[in-house]
Amino acid sequence: MHGAERGTADSRGRGGGDSRGAGDWWRRKSSPAKVETYTRWSFHFFGLAEFTAVGVPFGSGVWQGPVLWLPLITAVHCTLSVVTASRALDWTRGRRPRPVRLMVAFALVTAAVAAVALWTAEHGPGGKEVDTAAGGVFGVVLIFAACVTTLGVRGWRQALAVVAGYAAASGALALSLGAPAPAVLVSVAAVLIGGGFMATTSVFSVWLLDTVYRLDEARETRARLAVAEERLRFGRDLHDVMGRNLAVIALKSELAVQLARRGRPEAVEQMIEVQRIARESQREVRDVVRGYREADLGVELLGAQGVLTAAGIACEVRGEVGGLPSEVQSALGWVVRETTTNVLRHGNAGRCAVRVRVTDGKVVLTVENDGAEGTDGADREGAKAGADGAGSAGGGSGLAGLAERLRKVGGTLEAGIAGDGLFRVVAEVPLVVKDPVVSEVHA
Repeated sequence: MHGAERGTADSRGRGGGDSRGAGDWWRRKSSPAKVETYTRWSFHFFGLAEFTAVGVPFGSGVWQGPVLWLPLITAVHCTLSVVTASRALDWTRGRRPRPVRLMVAFALVTAAVAAVALWTAEHGPGGKEVDTAAGGVFGVVLIFAACVTTLGVRGWRQALAVVAGYAAASGALALSLGAPAPAVLVSVAAVLIGGGFMATTSVFSVWLLDTVYRLDEARETRARLAVAEERLRFGRDLHDVMGRNLAVIALKSELAVQLARRGRPEAVEQMIEVQRIARESQREVRDVVRGYREADLGVELLGAQGVLTAAGIACEVRGEVGGLPSEVQSALGWVVRETTTNVLRHGNAGRCAVRVRVTDGKVVLTVENDGAEGTDGADREGAKAGADGAGSAGGGSGLAGLAERLRKVGGTLEAGIAGDGLFRVVAEVPLVVKDPVVSEVHA
């Protein structure tokens, strides 16, 4: 990882103003973060759309003279709308408390702008064009205000109550300023229909964002459960090996003590037996640890296919692993295990292909998955550093650790973007391994 950081820093230093900075900023985001960014900027665009709808008549010369201040105060309302939407989205993600005071202030500003617009339409200066434009401002600010306010509530009932409240407020304002009954009904219907549509969009957007985050959390939980299950398996195996032997050692040691106190020569025989069982236990523990640390390629391939399929990722496995040396299977099994974890935890893969082939006296394992646009840039740099031999000396976790492990058996590892949104990992291990060191695993 340190090598990845240095590589990233060097590339930035050499590139100066990298033209790919904006693209890298987007690619570094996780899928939920991308959806959140899209949702947040959509609501920011609503503020721009509101002002555009109000300011369109400005180009035709409508907003002039004493009514020029109406689009100006509407611009203030649009700015407050964007801020309220951003704070409300933060609240839905649990990052800040509900912005109650801001929502109340936003509602009061909305009422003030709507009242001024309606007064301008009914009693203000200007001709018919000004009256029509001011009436449009009245409806637009109420509809967009209903959309933004629903972000600060939970549930469809509360959202409908917000829309109904804004519709009722529009009717009350129209009646209080002397608007005719047909105009009052039209304004109420417009706010109810337009605000209802916009509020539905808001509620659905928040629901979609929450769903994406929950799916991502479920994926992380599944990965953690897989690790926990493997630890439990190791614990059970270790208990099965050591439980009986320790019980026998304790019993024979107690018997040897009793015999020694009585001066019986059988005590020596019992202690010899204790020594034999202790050595046998050491051997069995080493076998358990070796079996835990050494990955079987066939088992790992079946496990990867099962886990990825359960996660909704189409997985295709091709190639035969029978007859390969145990050292080769162990090294490549770790590659399958690590790459499967990366596919689950990074990016947004929908397909993964694993191929094993023997060529020119070496075994080549290729793992490809789509969704590479969601792969973290630091991970890619770490893979490159590991493949080039610049990984951590300890052979830590991740692709750099795999490269270190493969070098111990004379193998190589290459990883990176393969084009068309594919991320490819290629591991090569010679069939004849010289002085393999596969029992050492660095944490």
